[in-house]
Amino acid sequence: MSVDSNERQRHLPAGRKAQLAAYVAETGQVTVGELAERFGVSIDTVRRDLDQLAAEGSLVRTYGGAVSLTTVSRTDRAVDQRLSVQEQEKEKIAALAAGLVQDGSTIMINGGTTTLALARNLGQHRDLTVATNNLLVPGALPATAVRDIYIFGGAVRALTLATIGPVSFRANTGADLDISCDLALIGVGAVSADAGYTTSNLAEAAMMQEMISRAARVAILADTSKFGRRLFAQVSELAAADYLITDSAPPPDLREALDANGVELLIPTAGATAPASRRQTA
Repeated sequence: MSVDSNERQRHLPAGRKAQLAAYVAETGQVTVGELAERFGVSIDTVRRDLDQLAAEGSLVRTYGGAVSLTTVSRTDRAVDQRLSVQEQEKEKIAALAAGLVQDGSTIMINGGTTTLALARNLGQHRDLTVATNNLLVPGALPATAVRDIYIFGGAVRALTLATIGPVSFRANTGADLDISCDLALIGVGAVSADAGYTTSNLAEAAMMQEMISRAARVAILADTSKFGRRLFAQVSELAAADYLITDSAPPPDLREALDANGVELLIPTAGATAPASRRQTA
């Protein structure tokens, strides 16, 4: 659609807001800066327009921008569609997360495209034991990085290519084996100060909860488009994680809540893509 066909209407508040809402619906996800440039108004004006449109139920406000109602309703999009969404942000997060992994350690990784990016970033590691419900992870892991790979059993969600079932393995006798890991790396669908970490699927939330309960350390992976939102099922409160790894600084209320709950925030710094890997010495 063209927003330049009627300059006078574009600069009238009612006309501008209508066009802005239509553009968000068409695009799916936008930033405040993008809208300010496109509509020729100030960032403060765009923020006010977005706040009003969100209050009217025309879109969903996010930190630094907005998403359309259709985009929110497609949280459970197929994995092949999600691979191209926020791709650069996921790579930044993955590089930082890889820096937390120690050689010789055991890690758990849940389903999702951010955790898939993490798996691809483990090429400098060695002797890892990986347990996951993400069916794409075994093929993405560099062969030189892993000692053993285990897949949690259960039903397969074709939409996400992840298994849904207990976070456990059985011995030949039929008894459940007690398992644990050094680090759980969990991708979530939303993060907010009041609801903590949430996701759209109830069974996946339960599985993520169990992974967290079996980990000595927990890192939550979420790009900034997930901030300030709440999805159907709570995975955990903020304090359950040791780290939140993201691509840029969260809004002030979330940052304060993370600090209050003892969660270390990891974001890329200028001139660096990841912290040094924390490796075990011989």
